[in-house]
Amino acid sequence: MTGASSPSSQQDTQPIKFAYWVPNVSGGLVISKIEQRTSWDIDYNRKLAQIAEASGFEYALTQIRFTAGYGAEYQHESVSFSHALLAATEKLNVIAAILPGPWHPAVIAKQVASISQFTGGRLAVNIVSGWFRGEFQAIGEPWLDHDERYRRSEEFIRVLRGVWSEDNFTFAGDFYRFRNYTLKPKPSSPPEVFQGGSSRAARDMASRVSDWYFTNGNTVEGVKKQVDDIRAKAAQSGHHVKIGVNAFAIVRATKEEANEVLDEILSGADPEAVRAFQHEVQNAGNASPEREGNWAKSSFEDLVQYNDGFRTNLIGAPDEVAQRIVELKSVGVDLVLLGFLHFQEEVEFFGKHVIPLVRALEAKEAARTAA
Repeated sequence: MTGASSPSSQQDTQPIKFAYWVPNVSGGLVISKIEQRTSWDIDYNRKLAQIAEASGFEYALTQIRFTAGYGAEYQHESVSFSHALLAATEKLNVIAAILPGPWHPAVIAKQVASISQFTGGRLAVNIVSGWFRGEFQAIGEPWLDHDERYRRSEEFIRVLRGVWSEDNFTFAGDFYRFRNYTLKPKPSSPPEVFQGGSSRAARDMASRVSDWYFTNGNTVEGVKKQVDDIRAKAAQSGHHVKIGVNAFAIVRATKEEANEVLDEILSGADPEAVRAFQHEVQNAGNASPEREGNWAKSSFEDLVQYNDGFRTNLIGAPDEVAQRIVELKSVGVDLVLLGFLHFQEEVEFFGKHVIPLVRALEAKEAARTAA
């Protein structure tokens, strides 16, 4: 159609979005003995959400853990914690991590519908297919093979969308069955559906059913390969997927100061905890048929930050970090999901010193394109 724009061209004109990992799990976001002025408690997190909202962040992602490990001795449940953050803010969207297996889709569909009604539709979900076998064993849940976990997650998402949008919903899948089920009230607006993963099964699932795809930290070139792959697959079915990338931000006045902090994190790494984490996640990453799942090729240094956040290289002075973010946007990234060492003060610093530079670079690029 004449004058129509492609999803990629539309993405180029949209400001890149910013999200942060919610520290609703103890231990911070690095497996290191370095000081982390970050708390998992609700008072700290309510204030953090308000700071993030005022600083230009549009999303917050809560974590889901059922068992302790790798410094995460204490964990608050994701849906209830997300609701508490929504109640403390006015614009921030909160993404609750959901694990199929422990949750039945009817339960989460009803929870999200009610919270959506209470908060103006600001609750989204991140469907986590699962990587930690020991966690499933600890709570008595069957452990499925890698690709079966993604088949279950896809059914889970299809059920959520059906229950949220249809009356007398009927579904006959391999994992879930519904017969003439009607949910009332429904969400005040269709909740966004996020998912993660790097394997073939994860990317294929995103290309069919998800609104957003989260990838672990990676270089610009590595992210581009994933973006191109997912969007080519999605185009075949007329679907469009937005892309979020994980990054651990270390922004200081100078590049040298930022690198010093990175060195301190790595030198303070807890080798025993990192290797235990490495053992679990690389078993999960290598469980995919093509052996290309999350963490399959992560080094020890990469895994000091849970989701390969150092690899995205948002480490340096504000202008350097802003430039790298715009480079990520140029290859199709729509959102950057950020972790920090000291969340409250660093989220505020990032909003004051990095986001305005990103917006200025975006405006400059838009003017150049228009000319």
